[in-house]
Amino acid sequence: MGRFEFYGPGLPAVDAHDLKGKLVVVEGTDGVGRSTHIGLLKEWLESKGHAVLDTGMTRSALAGKGLKAAKEGHTLGGLTMSLFYATDFADRLENEMIPALRAGFVVLTDRYIYSLMARATVRGADAQWVKGVYEFSLKPDIVVYLRATVDELVTRVVQTAGFNYWESGMDLRLGDDLFDSFVEYQGRLLAEFDAMADEYGFHVMDTSASIQSVSEQIKSLLEPLLLPA
Repeated sequence: MGRFEFYGPGLPAVDAHDLKGKLVVVEGTDGVGRSTHIGLLKEWLESKGHAVLDTGMTRSALAGKGLKAAKEGHTLGGLTMSLFYATDFADRLENEMIPALRAGFVVLTDRYIYSLMARATVRGADAQWVKGVYEFSLKPDIVVYLRATVDELVTRVVQTAGFNYWESGMDLRLGDDLFDSFVEYQGRLLAEFDAMADEYGFHVMDTSASIQSVSEQIKSLLEPLLLPA
């Protein structure tokens, strides 16, 4: 009880002292294996008797569908996109995460404000303004940062879904084609994540190891957090 804090004033009428669950964040760039590890963690946590809420970007009832629809075209501006994502996050925080934390759930979220801040900053937003936008956010219990090099990301993306317009930063015109733009964009995102890792105390996981090895490392990090207070 009373462990949680907000980064700023927080959400109106929400008392962080009422929240008794755990907030676990898995961060990292696209193609780094977040979804795989979220799935493994959810299964493991539930096998140990924990109630789990699994959430992630663009899943809010308020803004999720609209955000996905807006990204189907290639005309969404950087500022509008940043505020759209902030709306999606705020809705999920208030209506999904906080009620689950109040009920004692482990909230497992596929990316958090850090991805949103990195994307906004890379697209030219002022870093201090971006931090101000997310002052209503809760500080997580733990942030696991899955890290891969740009070369590793290229290999994974080529072997799976292929290059995506937005995940390649094509709206920023960083290269002549999807490949060149992806390399430059992901490199910039990695630089932002690496800086935030120090500032926010991320637990950095090198994903060049096997999935099983990385999963076991994450579980060992979480086990002390899950012990009764």
